[in-house]
Amino acid sequence: MADDCFGHPRLAAIYDPLGPDRSDLDAYLRMAGEFGARQVLDIGCGTGVFALLLADRGVDVVGIDPAQASVDVARAKPGSERVRWICGDATDLPPLQADLATMTANVAQAIVDLGTWQKTLRGAHEALRPGGHLVFETRDPAKRAWEEWTRKNSYRMTEIPGVGSVESWVQLIEVSLPLVTFRGTYVFAADGQVLTSDSTLRFREREEVATDLLTEGYVVEDVRDALDRPGKEFVFLARRA
Repeated sequence: MADDCFGHPRLAAIYDPLGPDRSDLDAYLRMAGEFGARQVLDIGCGTGVFALLLADRGVDVVGIDPAQASVDVARAKPGSERVRWICGDATDLPPLQADLATMTANVAQAIVDLGTWQKTLRGAHEALRPGGHLVFETRDPAKRAWEEWTRKNSYRMTEIPGVGSVESWVQLIEVSLPLVTFRGTYVFAADGQVLTSDSTLRFREREEVATDLLTEGYVVEDVRDALDRPGKEFVFLARRA
């Protein structure tokens, strides 16, 4: 099940304007070039920002996401016809020979169920050509990112064309490691509607992720730093053996 911030049509429609800075994707674009990727599988593509950036560079992209509302937003964007969009997860893929599979932002951590995580890694493995790469990021639990998830730190008022003013913030709900749950709140000034979305992330240790990748047939080639959150995340580069 997709969180409401991705699956509710009204929230999916404002996801991009609430978070317009996607400089976190720059590193993924560089890695696509580094690997000479001609076909990319974007797992958890959301509203399609990364998939469309790749398509702009002539890459053949398949974007898959379980949230229909987010996929609908992606399909409505200019140039979306250049991407193959699928509503589903990594077990719902057609036969592929991708050079690169990605899980950007919180995608990997949002897969909290262990069985689903294994199936996702397996599905990505099957979609990659031999020697193809899987790249994703996950926060280092030791940095305790959740301690900053407060209304005070996250509150903002955003003016969105065609929507009006939207108040938004996040607030920590529960820490039961390795799971951390928080709530996003959105207040629409136009009609006063208040929507909330609860999300849970799984904070995996570096060794745990490496073991999971090895089990599913990958070789971990590198673990890099996240340029947008230096010292706070692991960026895994794994190759299909």
